[in-house]
Amino acid sequence: TVHVRTHTGEKPFTCEYCEKTFATRAHLTVHVRTHTGEKPFACEYCEKAFTTRSNLAVHLRTHTGEMPFVCEYCEKAFRTNGDLTVHVRTHTGEKPFAWEYCEKAFATNGELTVHVRTHTGEKPFACEYCDKAFLISGYLAVHVRTHTGEKPYACEYCDKAFKTNFDLTVHLRIHTGEKPFACEYCDK
Repeated sequence: TVHVRTHTGEKPFTCEYCEKTFATRAHLTVHVRTHTGEKPFACEYCEKAFTTRSNLAVHLRTHTGEMPFVCEYCEKAFRTNGDLTVHVRTHTGEKPFAWEYCEKAFATNGELTVHVRTHTGEKPFACEYCDKAFLISGYLAVHVRTHTGEKPYACEYCDKAFKTNFDLTVHLRIHTGEKPFACEYCDK
């Protein structure tokens, strides 16, 4: 049975595209979609689609605003239990992901993966327009905008738009008057 396979490690279902193996046919089916691009679960509110029903359910919370996972330390709410788990580590200081070759530890496996790349020199995210490559996909996405000119972050007060959300945040201070950094010696 499927449960027995959790103990034996048996994985009788093999991907025809990459030879990766799985304990259940259902897990194989979901995996194969990473190769075929099939996304059978469509959002009724926008044009996004997903490989699994559970990923769609999480996405729907962006439309409904539902955030059912609440931090016991500060009452901040999250859309997924995984996001809550990572957040709780900011309170507890837990860093369960460590690499055997250096002293650093991290709150998420993703942070560890990026850190390991600083040691190995791996930059798996390559620009299609030039010869630059990046440690993180988000860095590549921002870089590509230097080629395409895309500025997806628009100001709600004027007609300016920006390549990054950070640039928009800094710009908004012109309109709001917010001054988040104060001099410790004077009122500026």
